[in-house]
Amino acid sequence: MNDLASFASLLTPEGRALLDAVRDFDPADELAVATRLRREHPAELVSAALGQARLRQRAVAKFGAADAGRMFFTPNGVEQSTRASVAAYRAGRMKELGIGSVADLCCGIGGDAIALARAGIRVLAVDRDPLTAAAARVNMAALGLGDLVEVREADVTEVDTTGYDAVFVDPARRGGRGRIFDPEAYSPPLSWAVEAARKAPHAALKIAPGIPHEAIPDPAEAEWISDGGDVKEAVLWFGTGPGAVRATLLPGPRSLLSRGLPDPEVRPVGRYLYEPDGAVIRAHLVAEVAEQLDGGLIDATIAYVTADELRPTPYASAYEITDHLPFNVKKLKALLRERQVGTLTVKKRGSAVEPEELRRKVKPQGPGSATVFLTRVAGAPTMLVGQPA
Repeated sequence: MNDLASFASLLTPEGRALLDAVRDFDPADELAVATRLRREHPAELVSAALGQARLRQRAVAKFGAADAGRMFFTPNGVEQSTRASVAAYRAGRMKELGIGSVADLCCGIGGDAIALARAGIRVLAVDRDPLTAAAARVNMAALGLGDLVEVREADVTEVDTTGYDAVFVDPARRGGRGRIFDPEAYSPPLSWAVEAARKAPHAALKIAPGIPHEAIPDPAEAEWISDGGDVKEAVLWFGTGPGAVRATLLPGPRSLLSRGLPDPEVRPVGRYLYEPDGAVIRAHLVAEVAEQLDGGLIDATIAYVTADELRPTPYASAYEITDHLPFNVKKLKALLRERQVGTLTVKKRGSAVEPEELRRKVKPQGPGSATVFLTRVAGAPTMLVGQPA
């Protein structure tokens, strides 16, 4: 049975009943569950149902239990789809721009199309992979969005997007060897996506967060998005603010815009150390945060901000520094033993030492807790010890 036939078998009454039966199965018990079910159902159908159940369990983190339990996934679809919170934010921003229709190119299993439709936006969702397009089509029906979303199996480079208010492109950024870092190696290439964007009144192109700033086309606004402190993606917007750069933090959303500030000055370590959110760092907006905090850098090449006052900000986590030591494992071990630190959080930036390696060497024990930063201060390998402020 090929992949499409296997997928189709899950849509039959028997397949759907089997999916309901294995909804909450424990993957550790898969062999026993499969053996039991194969007494009453075809072996291939049982394998397909168990595989889909595993994918649904993985998808809960991105889509929530209610949606994931009704949707259908492919392995790549789970891996590459947009987290629901990020897709909802982007759809909301499109709605605010007055966008009523979107051509969603490289739609995958439909994560962004779902969010757009729930925002009341009409969607043409296109993917060239037959199985992926089939999953997207079923997902729209399962979530009651079929009236707003047309799913089309096609090569996105051959789709006419004339008449749509916006184009959204989410090119494949994974190949047989893992993540693809060269934007021209995306499928389709970033240059093609930019040309498609220029033809529409508005556009949003999803790209890898690590894209070099010099690769961002001039007419685009670049936005880096984090969710719960984890950087999820970057987006190039067309038809908004040419040349603008922003970091957006979810939940919220909270957005920090670039004002083109020069790099902050390096200053001695003060009472507080601030760790900027990853989206702020990727967007090169550490200077904007440092200005808010009346702070400076601990090193010209390290994105840690130091200040003498505690000023809460959503764009950085604050730590009160109690100890400032040259890098020396024995001294750190003695300090932690004296403080009876058993719960040790190790953070690093600008250090080759791995956190787990350091934790093994210092063997923390006791009821206390501390955070140690392995970093550089004015070029010198340093350990900063403190607590969340």
